[in-house]
Amino acid sequence: FCSFAASFCAPSSPPLGSMLAHGRVLAVAARHVGRATPLLATRAVAPSVRAVAPLAPRAFGSAAAEKVAKTLETEIKHEEEQYEQAKEIKAFLKKSDFKFVDTEGDVNIALEREVGGKVVRIEWQLTSPFNADADAEGGEEHLDQEATDFCLSVEDKSSGAGVIFYCSTQTGEDHRYLIGNVKAFSNAAEKDSPSSYNGPEFEDVDEKLQEAFDEYLAEVGMNNEVCDFIDAVALDKEQREYLRWLKTVKSLLSA
Repeated sequence: FCSFAASFCAPSSPPLGSMLAHGRVLAVAARHVGRATPLLATRAVAPSVRAVAPLAPRAFGSAAAEKVAKTLETEIKHEEEQYEQAKEIKAFLKKSDFKFVDTEGDVNIALEREVGGKVVRIEWQLTSPFNADADAEGGEEHLDQEATDFCLSVEDKSSGAGVIFYCSTQTGEDHRYLIGNVKAFSNAAEKDSPSSYNGPEFEDVDEKLQEAFDEYLAEVGMNNEVCDFIDAVALDKEQREYLRWLKTVKSLLSA
């Protein structure tokens, strides 16, 4: 029996080296029971990066930009067809001693002249042709001319001293402007200072002084024709600047 057993078991028994190696594997497996071990050993590997072509920047020539440009073109055509400069503007400039100061893109407008060593300057700004109060109340749009604020300054060329009349136009035929305040200054710094005294309200000064100031303003060139010109240019300037704005935006979006 023993020899039979020996002859039967010998071929199937593994060699000693194999058994020892198998025992080490089992021992290692036994030590790792219950531990969270990774299935595979890994090492840090830089991720694969594919070269991607950069996205082209979105140009202004998009569908939305083209739509805006076409709408602007229609508005420009409408404004050019409707625009007509008031006759009072050209008529006044032909016969006036004032120099007209008007810079494209600037809302400020001025008339200038020299009288006896003093610089007379009338300044005002463009005015919207629409009545904001009427629109807020749900009423119809009115194109009636509203009062235009302006200031008239008389400044000595040598000393820099002067006086400023803060005024506004008014409707009527007798006296087309009202004076609010009269400011006096001795130099340029005082003139431009926001904290300098603006002078008394015109209606509070003595009536004789009021009459004297009116005569003085007439002497330096202030009259009803100037008021008509101020009102007309305030509206004309707004229309010209609006048309310029339309063309500037259209040119940008069409590029």
